[in-house]
Amino acid sequence: MEIETKTGAAGFWDNQQEAQKLMQRLNSLKENVTLFRQLERELQDNQGLLDLAVQEKDENLQQELQPVLERLQKKLDTLIFRAKLSRQFDRHNAIVTLHSGAGGTEACDWVEMLLRMYNRWAEGKGFQVEITDILAGEEAGIKSITFIVAGAYAYGYLKSEIGVHRLVRISPFDANKRRHTTFASCDVIPEISDEISIEINESDLRIDTYRAGGHGGQHVNKTESAIRITHLPTNLVAQSQKERSQMKNRLTAMKLLRARLYELEQDKRRKQAEKHYDDKGAIGWGSQIRSYVFCPYTLVKDHRTGLEIGNVQAVMDGGIDPFIEAFLDKAATAK
Repeated sequence: MEIETKTGAAGFWDNQQEAQKLMQRLNSLKENVTLFRQLERELQDNQGLLDLAVQEKDENLQQELQPVLERLQKKLDTLIFRAKLSRQFDRHNAIVTLHSGAGGTEACDWVEMLLRMYNRWAEGKGFQVEITDILAGEEAGIKSITFIVAGAYAYGYLKSEIGVHRLVRISPFDANKRRHTTFASCDVIPEISDEISIEINESDLRIDTYRAGGHGGQHVNKTESAIRITHLPTNLVAQSQKERSQMKNRLTAMKLLRARLYELEQDKRRKQAEKHYDDKGAIGWGSQIRSYVFCPYTLVKDHRTGLEIGNVQAVMDGGIDPFIEAFLDKAATAK
């Protein structure tokens, strides 16, 4: 393989950053080749039985083979999907931040609903979700939250979720049972490994400590273990309160800050960025990427791809893959 030849060449590791990128690419290709060979081998192993079931029209045998076909189809779908995720950080973990927008308590409740949706989606993928920072709403719900979704291609999947999400429903917080429209934003960046060199001067940082508090006032920490780091030149903020140790929270906050600074630098280098810190638009009317309508009808519509799904509850239970696939398909054809 051409890439393997390059990795064995003299001086390959002279440029650590470029070498690391190539090694990540090589590992990704090897994973896909392994998956393809597994699929090919399983298909060959079952080909005789599949042919027999078709020729003999044996319904019992067809039923026995159905789980095999579903497993093979799932692996094939994974291969096809991964082919669309070829950018540098698509294989990385994702750092997701949700912010409430217009709508007060209703918007905070909407953030909590979105958090549940992404949690359920991650569970279905076998991914891990780790909350690094959370600010509860004044009356209910969540005002803002940052969490890491850990798993292969987590960022490649979730980058499609960047933008404003709009909710239309009869608000449970309205005594008059009126229909409300509210908004929340979703921001996603890749978790950057320590091998990526981001120069951060200590003199550019303001580090604040505060008491951590769980959602709804639970698990309130009596010591100032939570850390908030502000990068003064860019005004970017990263914070963590998930650990009881101030040092561990500082390490996590620095990891988040490094990722945000890297993404900010990447935005400066490309005309069409996947995320924009300075031009994301207001969290409100006219800026939504997707609408979730619970009343007067049920519908989830992605305004970028035109995809519509009538079963809004299935989407809220984590069924967002059709929207992700439609987004990636459109992005692939736009290249």
